[in-house]
Amino acid sequence: ATVVEPGSGRKMEIFTTEPGIQFYGGNFMDGSDIGKSGKPYKFRESFALETQHFPDSPNNSNFPSIILRPGEVYHTTSVYKFSIIKKQDDKY
Repeated sequence: ATVVEPGSGRKMEIFTTEPGIQFYGGNFMDGSDIGKSGKPYKFRESFALETQHFPDSPNNSNFPSIILRPGEVYHTTSVYKFSIIKKQDDKY
């Protein structure tokens, strides 16, 4: 997944071995969570991208299995890469 903030050119890329990424759009943020410099996070002023298996995987045989049996080990890797895109002709 890739997200770019057009005003600053900030870019976040996510690479993962997980089969899915869940997007949370901050629909239930009410200002009670406080962020950087004491700024409250309000409705849709933030978001999260969470690497994981697909929701409802146990009930969908065509989804990758989430069952881990005794003695089995599960490994996963997620990398969040941050960078700045240089502005060219008023576009990123």
